[in-house]
Amino acid sequence: MAKAKDIPEGLTEAEFKLVRALRDRKHRRAEGAFLVQGRKLVEEVLQAGWPVRFVVATAEAARVTGIPARLLRTAPAHRMERLGTFGSGNEWIAVVDLPGPAVDGPLEAGELVLALDGVADPGNLGTIIRLADWFGMRRLWCSPGTVDPFNPKVVQASMGSLLRVAVVEVPLPERLARARREGATVHAADLTGTSVFEATLVRPAVLVLGSESHGLSAAVRAGADILLRVPGRGGAESLNVAMAATALCMEFERRRQP
Repeated sequence: MAKAKDIPEGLTEAEFKLVRALRDRKHRRAEGAFLVQGRKLVEEVLQAGWPVRFVVATAEAARVTGIPARLLRTAPAHRMERLGTFGSGNEWIAVVDLPGPAVDGPLEAGELVLALDGVADPGNLGTIIRLADWFGMRRLWCSPGTVDPFNPKVVQASMGSLLRVAVVEVPLPERLARARREGATVHAADLTGTSVFEATLVRPAVLVLGSESHGLSAAVRAGADILLRVPGRGGAESLNVAMAATALCMEFERRRQP
């Protein structure tokens, strides 16, 4: 017979309401927690040692997990559907403590930092966080108008990279000015800029990307040392911001000194 301590508890009404509330940014900030959905991401969060309050799973999913019973809560599938924010992958949902303020020290020699000026789409931000992780960046700056990095769709799109890249909310014009004093060159993506393949790319560097609808704000644009564009040959009006970030980062990486 299983011991009582090995049997997951049922999800309480208070816990149900908490999970529902954490879909909203103001409640995430008030509660100091966010949601992680899907078995792979939940397991990655646990393995990384992030403070997990509890994990909700269907009874069937709970039977095949190695998660400690003290963290597990069970709920029927129809309730899990009400808790999840996606059409599928709602069998596992973790409530995780928000991290404390990230350390944002001076730029190091050779460092490249991405800075986002009002990026609004959660999928774009999550993809850019994953991109930053791919190229070995450990921090990313966001203006206050950028989508919340702990939005469930951002967390999902980052595919675990949010665990390794510190997303720091900063007043961008002031932080860019400070970066220049630290010896960095500020590059900003803009359709009127110099082709990235012809520009001089100097590290340490900041690469700024503007919002999907309005591009760079005037104050951020004024703080850039050089404007860059990804040259194209076809009839598309522009690139998606995550696509542009990928192309620009690839060129920075190609020029990197061995």
